[in-house]
Amino acid sequence: MTITLTPEQEAWVTARLERGDFPSVEAAVRQLVDERIAEIAFEEDDFAWAKSYVNKGLAALERGDVITLEEHKARNAARLAALKG
Repeated sequence: MTITLTPEQEAWVTARLERGDFPSVEAAVRQLVDERIAEIAFEEDDFAWAKSYVNKGLAALERGDVITLEEHKARNAARLAALKG
């Protein structure tokens, strides 16, 4: 497949190559196309897969099964200390 960039696109890619963002034009184009494909997939996702997680979270909230941010941070600090210790 052959793709022709506009002068503006070519200048943008060239500038990024010169500052070391990409090792080659091909790598830049591949990465940018991959990123756009991922964006489109995200935009098209109806997030039906997440519904059960949201429902579990809402049920826990209704039960009062929650902790404060401070409690969460304290638990994580204790876990980290135990791993280091």
